[in-house]
Amino acid sequence: MKFTSTRLASALAVALVVGVGPAVAQSQASPNATINLIRLLVQQGVLKQDQADALVQQAESEAAEAQKAQAQAAPAHQVGAAGAAVAQPGDVRVTYIPESVRDSIRDQVKAEVMVQAKAENWAQPNTFPDWVSRITVEGDVRARYESRLYDSYNSDTIVDFNDWNRNGPVPVVVNGQDYPLEMPFLNTRKDRRNMMRARARLGVKAQISDQWMAGIRLATGSDDSPVSTTQTLGGGMDKKDIWLDQAYITYRPAQWASITAGRGANPFVSTNMLYSDDLNFDGISAQFKQALQDSPVTLFGSLGAFALENTFGSWSDSSWSEGETENKWLFGAQIGARWELDKRNTLTGALAYYRFDNIEGQRSSPCLTTSAVCDTDWSRPAFMQHGNTVFLLRDLMAAVPGNPADPANDQYQYVGLASKFNLLDVNLIWDTQIFDGMGLRLHGNYVRNLAYDEDKMVSRAGGINNVANNRTGANNDSIESGPNAWMLQASLGRGLDLRAQGDWMVFAGYKYIQPDAMPDGYNDSTFHLGGTNARGYFLGGGYAFDKNVYGLLRWTSTKEVYGAPYSVDVLQAEVNARF
Repeated sequence: MKFTSTRLASALAVALVVGVGPAVAQSQASPNATINLIRLLVQQGVLKQDQADALVQQAESEAAEAQKAQAQAAPAHQVGAAGAAVAQPGDVRVTYIPESVRDSIRDQVKAEVMVQAKAENWAQPNTFPDWVSRITVEGDVRARYESRLYDSYNSDTIVDFNDWNRNGPVPVVVNGQDYPLEMPFLNTRKDRRNMMRARARLGVKAQISDQWMAGIRLATGSDDSPVSTTQTLGGGMDKKDIWLDQAYITYRPAQWASITAGRGANPFVSTNMLYSDDLNFDGISAQFKQALQDSPVTLFGSLGAFALENTFGSWSDSSWSEGETENKWLFGAQIGARWELDKRNTLTGALAYYRFDNIEGQRSSPCLTTSAVCDTDWSRPAFMQHGNTVFLLRDLMAAVPGNPADPANDQYQYVGLASKFNLLDVNLIWDTQIFDGMGLRLHGNYVRNLAYDEDKMVSRAGGINNVANNRTGANNDSIESGPNAWMLQASLGRGLDLRAQGDWMVFAGYKYIQPDAMPDGYNDSTFHLGGTNARGYFLGGGYAFDKNVYGLLRWTSTKEVYGAPYSVDVLQAEVNARF
């Protein structure tokens, strides 16, 4: 706590001269107004007792010095005006100060102290400095029980292409023969029961001014996956990792608009069919929301440019130069409206377009099988789940022509996405109050990949996955895929966001996602354990045990849309606490 003690002490000294002077002339004088003022300030919490004692001592010292100087300035034996008494050694000259003047001095001192106390935020006890009031801390903790149950008839040769690229290149031909031994495969048959998992997120927001805000959030996570911050417990009781989940600055030029740069939350109205609830976006976005005057309609929208991957051009042995690269981007735009039909019904609609730039794989120029790097290795995706159609990126040439069995002709490969992705996304939400405070929400979401071109994918893919062997195409195969995805969900309950004690809700829904309707790396990691080429239902319910403490029970059952059989059921029971 800071205050101008010198100025305050000087003011008190003046008051003490007024009050102490008579006390010197009259040893039995009652406590003066200055002492009463200080006591009043202590009682009101403006001053602490030790500070008050120090001020009185300092003020009395300055008052004594002022009296001494005044006495020395006058002659030892001065004769006043006619009829005035002659001052004698030891006498004190006391000038009469009216009560109104003393009250004025007291009020001025108190006003000065209070102004400074309020400005420095120490006027009231148990308060904090101004900067503390501009900091907000928020977060949540989740404890989850999970089981993953696989069908015994699932294919056991579904390749994990994300692991392929991360640990590749992978040998696909050895000594002239196909070589599947080092290919990574998904677990599709071994149940994972009784998994204990947890999630913790802690964020801090700083309201720097009326227009500027900054935020940062940390989160758990078993790895650097963009779609999940859930940590699987166990691992020998080892300590768990903490990741930078968000870091952003927001500028609000007007009440209806904001601009955010950095790593921030999803700025679009969407479902976890397209974007996981845990997904954050790296880049810059602008949002607006404005109610129309004298209308039940509120317009909203978002624009954004987000960096998916900054690639680098490694040295190419085939071209003897640094390979060309293209950074990968997501550009998005959304516009929507919220229409309050009446007091019981609200309709929300949003239309969005997302362009994923340079996300598709690029076939390399002819590259020797012995090359460590080929010129389009950069085009492999940084992260995948599973479901998208892929193809081999490298156009490999034999190092020893005419002898495929020579070890120098072993082929090591990466994979890339066969399709481009330009998405049309439509969301419709209807909220209605049924009776007795009970709400019903119906949500529909449709996504179509406008860039889907099966002929181009066939020419690229060459029979790696999502192959229809009963049709004729490149390499005697054809692609079995599709560009469409949709979801329907219904929620019923009292307080669907489960914030107040006693709130409850139940929900049920169905999803259908064709293999190349969207990139498989960014959607919900629970439904079909992530990715595309999935269809199935989900249902569950929740109850709020206390304010901001609630439980959820969820069951998800899914299977493939096309291709090799792959069915999985997921049970999740969890307790969440947010603050």
